[in-house]
Parts: sequence; structure tokens; C-alpha cells
Amino acid sequence: MAVDGLGRCNIARFVSAELDACHYLVRPLIEADLDQVMEIELAAYPHPWTRGIFSDCLRVGYDCWGLQAGAALTGYTVFTRATGESHLLNLCVAPDRQRRGLGRILLDHARRMSAASGCRYMFLEVRPSNEAAIGLYRANGFVMVGERPAYYADGEGREDAIVMRCEL
Repeated sequence: MAVDGLGRCNIARFVSAELDACHYLVRPLIEADLDQVMEIELAAYPHPWTRGIFSDCLRVGYDCWGLQAGAALTGYTVFTRATGESHLLNLCVAPDRQRRGLGRILLDHARRMSAASGCRYMFLEVRPSNEAAIGLYRANGFVMVGERPAYYADGEGREDAIVMRCEL
């Protein structure tokens, strides 16, 4: 995978039975992407981020990256880097494209960018009910390091968060 001077990864070939001929580009998100981001976010989560949250992340300079397949945005990630640590805030792939390795492409990109800037660890929170995400993170070196009680909105109540960490 080649990385250019802007940190974009040009993935010439992603090996998958269905996606073998597709080309992907990890590129910075811009304000004009937010309609596509919100389509994915609303389809993927029962308690999605708002457009304002994404807009604020772009405005303050968080790392906001999209996974482009042709003209379509298929996923995105948002993370921060400071004082030797990175915090993965959001990683999402369109529901109709999940379980094909695309989340791993975005996670690998976030980890590489973080490590290249001197971060030693990446942290994240994940819902205990999100078994697919937990599996992705564990398969990529994340371990549970704690919990945040009542962290996520969950319909009528709250759901705890599992805090995970990966050494970069």
C-alpha cells in the first residue's frame, strides 16, 4: 500500500472474491462529503453522530478520512492525536459493504498515521453489543483496558463502553 505526502493510501487492489477488481482510496474528508457520511452514519447506527459533530471534527482539525470506491464513499474514520496517544472516535463502513475487510483498511490507516506522528498507543470505546467491531479490534491488537459506565445512549437507557488500547 503506497502512502503519499498527504497521508492518503492508494489501495490498488483489495483481495476479495467480490471486490477483487475494485480500487479504493483513503483520502481526507471535506465538508462536501458530509451528505454521504450522514447517509452511512444513519444507516449504520441506532444512535448516530449528528452532522454538526462531523462538521466540528473537520473544523477543529481532527483526522477525518474517507474510504472512496469510485464515486461512492464507502466508509470513514475520525481520530485525534495528541501527547503520544491517538483516540479512535468513529470508524464506520456502509452496512451493505461491511464484513469485507474495509473496516480494517480504515483502521490500518488510522494506526499508521498515528504511529508516524509519534503516538505510542491508540485508544477507543466500543459498545459491548457491537461484537463485530470488538472482533475487528481484537484481531488487530487491541485489548480491553477498562469500562466507561453508562457511556452510550441506548434507547430508554444507557450502555456501558468497553475501553480498548493498542500499542502502535
